[in-house]
Amino acid sequence: MKILVTGGAGFIGSNVVDLYIESGHSVVVVDNLIMGNIKNINKKAKFYKVDIRDKEIFNIIKKEKIEVINHHAAQISVPDSVNDPFSDADININGTLNLLNCAIKNKVKRFIFISSGGTVYGEPEKLPAKEDFKIAPENPYGISKVAGENYVKFFCKQYNMKYVILRYSNVYGPRQIPHGEAGVVAIFIKKILNGEQPVIFGKGKCIRDYIYVGDVAEANLICLKRGDNSEFNIGTGKPTSVNELFEIIKKVTGFKKEALQGPFRKGDILANYLDIKKAKEILKWVPKISLIEGIKQTYNYFLKEER
Repeated sequence: MKILVTGGAGFIGSNVVDLYIESGHSVVVVDNLIMGNIKNINKKAKFYKVDIRDKEIFNIIKKEKIEVINHHAAQISVPDSVNDPFSDADININGTLNLLNCAIKNKVKRFIFISSGGTVYGEPEKLPAKEDFKIAPENPYGISKVAGENYVKFFCKQYNMKYVILRYSNVYGPRQIPHGEAGVVAIFIKKILNGEQPVIFGKGKCIRDYIYVGDVAEANLICLKRGDNSEFNIGTGKPTSVNELFEIIKKVTGFKKEALQGPFRKGDILANYLDIKKAKEILKWVPKISLIEGIKQTYNYFLKEER
């Protein structure tokens, strides 16, 4: 297939690009390199330094004869979305609208939209969160992702284009940037490598579902052929507090100091982890990498980067 991956120079997007290419697909990457890194781009991919809000997107899709759009590019930070909801909406909503409009006009067959299982459900009344739970985001980032989901469903129904929505939990792994809520793994490891004490916010009681980026990439590969016109939680289904995460990182890295304590951050949700039965049943996808193994692989990646 000929696939356009937005945000393909970023942490998750670049890992998806690599797996697509390894699996024999032809990939075009669109990234403005504000958050992405050109070093992450697979040498076999064709790269355009373009913002997803740019009108040039239409010409790229037409010229490259794109069949599938995999939309990873986004503003990813919950705190940043709270501080500047206008910018968050401009990137995440207007950027998605531009891509959808260009996709329809070029008769793209499939649109894979990356959403946020960590924010679209808000603070669920019970856990783990299922796909049919009430959608109730509590911060601008989550609101913009819900809007994106709704626009994807509208455009695809209106113009007969297939879609898949993937709601990620907290993704970590090689190439992760120390930014955004899910960036805590990279943040902790970077601090430790620099001999500094990481900061834990809100007494470390926030519970999340940490999923390794390789497992996430595998879900994106499967969605090229399965999951038509539906949404799926992509996580592990296992709750982990920030304190527990820090203890695993300490064990892997041999770090002996305790973390510093910081206040609870605006926009943060206290607890969220995902039910992944639907992805297992329909996509036939299951996460394979344990948290401790994933942390080891991530730490080894950053060790090499530091040398």
